[in-house]
Amino acid sequence: MTLAAGLALALASTVALNFGWIVQHDAVATLPQLSLRRPLRALGALLRSPRWVIGFTTGLGGWALYIGALALAPISLVQGVSAGGIGLLALIVQRRRGAPLSAREGAAVALSIAGMVLLAASLAGGIVDGRTTTTGAVLLWIGLSIVGVAILTGPVSRALAGGASLGLAAGTLYAAGDVATKAAVGGDVVLVAAVLASHGAAFAALQLAFQRGGALVTAGLNTLATNALPIVAGLALYHERLPGGAAGAARLAAFVLVVAGAGLLARSGDGPVPAT
Repeated sequence: MTLAAGLALALASTVALNFGWIVQHDAVATLPQLSLRRPLRALGALLRSPRWVIGFTTGLGGWALYIGALALAPISLVQGVSAGGIGLLALIVQRRRGAPLSAREGAAVALSIAGMVLLAASLAGGIVDGRTTTTGAVLLWIGLSIVGVAILTGPVSRALAGGASLGLAAGTLYAAGDVATKAAVGGDVVLVAAVLASHGAAFAALQLAFQRGGALVTAGLNTLATNALPIVAGLALYHERLPGGAAGAARLAAFVLVVAGAGLLARSGDGPVPAT
């Protein structure tokens, strides 16, 4: 029953988060160019946009639901359920465009949704819960995440669609904060500062991404990275183990499909979508 409640909270969380990101994307796309060199001016512009405030508030509610989910269920399963938000994003983007998704976008969404179906099927095999990790291990994960962000926003950025590198960077930083959140929920309050710093940096990267690419690429890659990386952390840091037999194979395949969907989406040509 506890597991079911945790996964229900995870599903509610991903709906709120992804809806909030879509609303924020629409609002940010209409604002003057944001710059990290003038953070107070950029923040003021965001706060003066009622639409952005609604999206941001909805996202905060989603994060609160996510914390509740982590308290009740293993991080790898919570993130696997949350990864299904890419399907919701695709539906909203398609309705706003009034046209079908491109072949690459459709394939990316299909892979991600297939991963969700396999993940749900794997629950029949039960879960093997993990144990708490160390502060040092979480801080090492955050450090490696920062290195990854530097690579994504540097040499890799030219090979990706507009806004994709910043979307992935935001997702990597949100994931680092989520990994630390799991430890903090487990009683390691030392990591609260790391949670706030990671999420603050991710917030800035995502707002910049919104002005450089369409919602499906920027928010979509943010969603997939935010969820795929903590799945790995659940196995590597929190020692959550896959079930045996067919259920274990299905869960592993689900994780692979989510990552493959992210890879396709990163090369998508989805451009900025005008706000409605």
